[in-house]
Amino acid sequence: MNWKKGIVIIRTEGKGLYPFTDRIKAKLEQWGVREGICHLYIQHTSASLVISESYDPTAKQDLETFMDKLAPEGESWHRHTLEGKDDSPSHMRAMLTATSLSIPVDNGEMNLGRWQGVYTFEHRASGSRRKVLIRCLEAS
Repeated sequence: MNWKKGIVIIRTEGKGLYPFTDRIKAKLEQWGVREGICHLYIQHTSASLVISESYDPTAKQDLETFMDKLAPEGESWHRHTLEGKDDSPSHMRAMLTATSLSIPVDNGEMNLGRWQGVYTFEHRASGSRRKVLIRCLEAS
């Protein structure tokens, strides 16, 4: 077994889903990984990682709207608002989604479903620079 390590920086421009499947594929190609497992971890409390529909853009829009309705901004009961009205809701949204993902790698490709893509889900209203750690355990 051999570990490959890297970082992908995702620049966001506010709330929403930001695809980066191609950037992970590029890392796997660069490393020459044929078989193994790719583990992703985001080092933030107001952004997350999701695997979702990557074909129809309306699926992305529906997911973003759903999250806004599930954890709306500016609620009177929010106490954690030090960084603005999106402070508490951004942490709630991150808690409901994932900070890490593991994806099998077979024959040099992530073994995602036909319509699946990997996204950073930005939960803040303002843009940010998000760091995603990539760790790939390559089978010998």
